[in-house]
Amino acid sequence: MKARKDEFPILTSQRLVYLDTAASSLTPKRVIEKMNEYYGEYPVNVHRGVYALSHRATEQYTNARQTIADFIGAAFEEVVFTRGASSALNLVALTYGAQHLNSGDEVIVSELEHHSHVLPWQQIAKKTGAKLIYVPLAKDGRITVEAFKSVLTDKTKIVALTHVSNVMGYVTPLEEIIPLAHEKGAIVSVDAAQSAPHMPLDVKQLDADFLAFSGHKMCGPTGIGVLYGKRALLEGLEPLEYGGDMNDNVEKDGGTWKDTPYKFETGTPPIAEALGLAEAIHYLSSIGFDTVRAHEHALFKRALAGLRTIPDITVYNPEADTGIVNFNIDGVHPHDAVSFFDEDHVALRAGHHCAQLLIKWLAVPATLRASFYVYNDERDVDTFLDVVRRARDFFKEIGF
Repeated sequence: MKARKDEFPILTSQRLVYLDTAASSLTPKRVIEKMNEYYGEYPVNVHRGVYALSHRATEQYTNARQTIADFIGAAFEEVVFTRGASSALNLVALTYGAQHLNSGDEVIVSELEHHSHVLPWQQIAKKTGAKLIYVPLAKDGRITVEAFKSVLTDKTKIVALTHVSNVMGYVTPLEEIIPLAHEKGAIVSVDAAQSAPHMPLDVKQLDADFLAFSGHKMCGPTGIGVLYGKRALLEGLEPLEYGGDMNDNVEKDGGTWKDTPYKFETGTPPIAEALGLAEAIHYLSSIGFDTVRAHEHALFKRALAGLRTIPDITVYNPEADTGIVNFNIDGVHPHDAVSFFDEDHVALRAGHHCAQLLIKWLAVPATLRASFYVYNDERDVDTFLDVVRRARDFFKEIGF
């Protein structure tokens, strides 16, 4: 696949090798134009106005939800708009977890999780008396089915696991794990923030109970995420927030709520963002997710082969399933190294990547992370490798 640089305005306006997609992707022109269409042609609220502009905005907003539902194989009523994946995962913990967990119950998580899939469950466990159980990671940092079986018990009520690690790029074998959890009567919450941008999702085939992803990692806008939940589960949950547009009837002593998904969407929704996310899905679907993943994998292999020729480089995930390279220049703190990259207009991430448990498991203070996407090409990889070589030589020369 040819890299689609011309479709991303930032790449045509400045010199940039962008390798931080795992944190946030760049935005193609057609997504920007779709959002500008809303602000320029029908910038009004949805669901409430009995006039032509509001009807148009509502129709576009409704179509966007249907596009997203179709994208993951869900029903329209099972797609809840949130502020992001973190917000969606918090919603699951603060509603389902708070309503169903009791003292002595167990929640299975892992050290691969993003903070937004550990911290909410930690807080709910403290309030309910439940206990967090961590899946032992394999030597390479993967979650295996056997390791999952070793912690699954009759006390397991919730399994909260990432679909793809945002640091290691590993795909969790959820197709085998989810049925095992269901056999114990547990529900499964899936963090799909790193899988939705890179591979097709089918929540029915996967049989996830809840699944969350965000717009800004898949060529969409910031400020919007998606929570999928099985309709029966969503219908049994109380809203997390209260206010306009989520209520059905309000009396002095209480109120009743709209059906799912609207009872979880208080106030003016992210209208432009929903339209932008739907357009991003159309964009990625037009490329084809098999093509996207093959392209990323080819770039990953090229980068890995190059890194193996450079002394003093440690790669922590040489068998990654997605286009993420997690590495360090030996003896150099990643924050120092990343500044060297920035001087050459190469943007990659340094730090703990909102996954401190994994960084501690790796026994390092932080790592460098390069992540490839549809707008990267072989020249980007070669530039990246050239800067790695020069950074390594520079820090060695000055005595790091």
